[in-house]
Amino acid sequence: MSVAADFEALYGASPDGVWAAPGRVNLIGEYTDFNDGFVLPLALPHTTVAAVSRRDDNVLRLHSADIDGGIVQLAADALEPLSGGGWAAYPAGVVWALREAGHPVTGADVHLTSTVPTGAGLSSSAALEVVTALALNELFGLGLTRPELARIAQRAENDFVGVPCGVMDQMASACAEEGHALHLDTRDLSYRQVPFDLAAEGLRLLVVDTRVKHALGDGAYAERRAGCEAGARALGVKALRDVSAVHLPETLARLGDETVLRYVRHVVTDNARVERTIALLDAGDTRAVGPVLTEGHASLRDDLRVSCPELDLVVETANAAGALGARMTGGGFGGSAVVLVDTDRADAVAAAVGKAFAETGYAAPGVFPAVPSAGARRV
Repeated sequence: MSVAADFEALYGASPDGVWAAPGRVNLIGEYTDFNDGFVLPLALPHTTVAAVSRRDDNVLRLHSADIDGGIVQLAADALEPLSGGGWAAYPAGVVWALREAGHPVTGADVHLTSTVPTGAGLSSSAALEVVTALALNELFGLGLTRPELARIAQRAENDFVGVPCGVMDQMASACAEEGHALHLDTRDLSYRQVPFDLAAEGLRLLVVDTRVKHALGDGAYAERRAGCEAGARALGVKALRDVSAVHLPETLARLGDETVLRYVRHVVTDNARVERTIALLDAGDTRAVGPVLTEGHASLRDDLRVSCPELDLVVETANAAGALGARMTGGGFGGSAVVLVDTDRADAVAAAVGKAFAETGYAAPGVFPAVPSAGARRV
């Protein structure tokens, strides 16, 4: 059945509308978004779809086709941050964040289904938040812009769920355009749609899902964010975005804590890698982006230390098999890697990675092309 038909079977009436929001994969710029830095994500064709109806009685009813369990019923005016709730905390957090911002959201019936892989570093949580925010924005006539919806979704994840993420994932889901990557300045949320037509250049961007699940709420992500903030304080800047890559060695010499030094070095150099990548794309030299990706992976592995053996194996094997470059993407500790490869080498590279995983005793990875897709929309 369709999402709308499933909604009607659940709630006894047709939904007011159906919306979709995509997951994303980040080409370059990792752990830079909460440092006021630069990122370059693109939306995936994988989406979370929500059939939603407005309610005016402060009842919030949530249901997921993908998770065992019935309807979760909550009181919209009694939502409590950090109170648990599993998957339902993400859409409930959006309702809470909208109400906290003064918007009169008085309840809803929501039915969700998703093709965004969970735990793969492809922003399934942001897709869930953004699709909820977009639907409620329309149903309650709130008039919020896409960046404002992304901020609401980020606040839901930060303050309601308790994951201190930056705003990249929500902005990519809300604002991306088909056939483009999103060059985002996370300080002021200004952005540019960068044409990214790999097929026309005989290239493909593969996403390799290691099937290793991560949980960014376990403290490792928060620890790195705190370390970056400590580095900014020690250097007397508002955020690490303000540290120049040109004078980085002298800057790092001012830091006494080796862990903080590594975090600062990663963020500053990854911001520079975003700018290098943009310059290459603008110049039509997409093939040259490959080595920048591999360089970024080394920084995530060695300085930020958020990689894992499976992600390292993807990068090493893909590059040895003829890829132009590769790196882990997302928060790390599992999840996915991206591989830039000539189209005529894509199958061979994917096969080499699968073989390496089998020989190492790892579960077979999932491999699919990243096709730059549309952001959140009504369907």
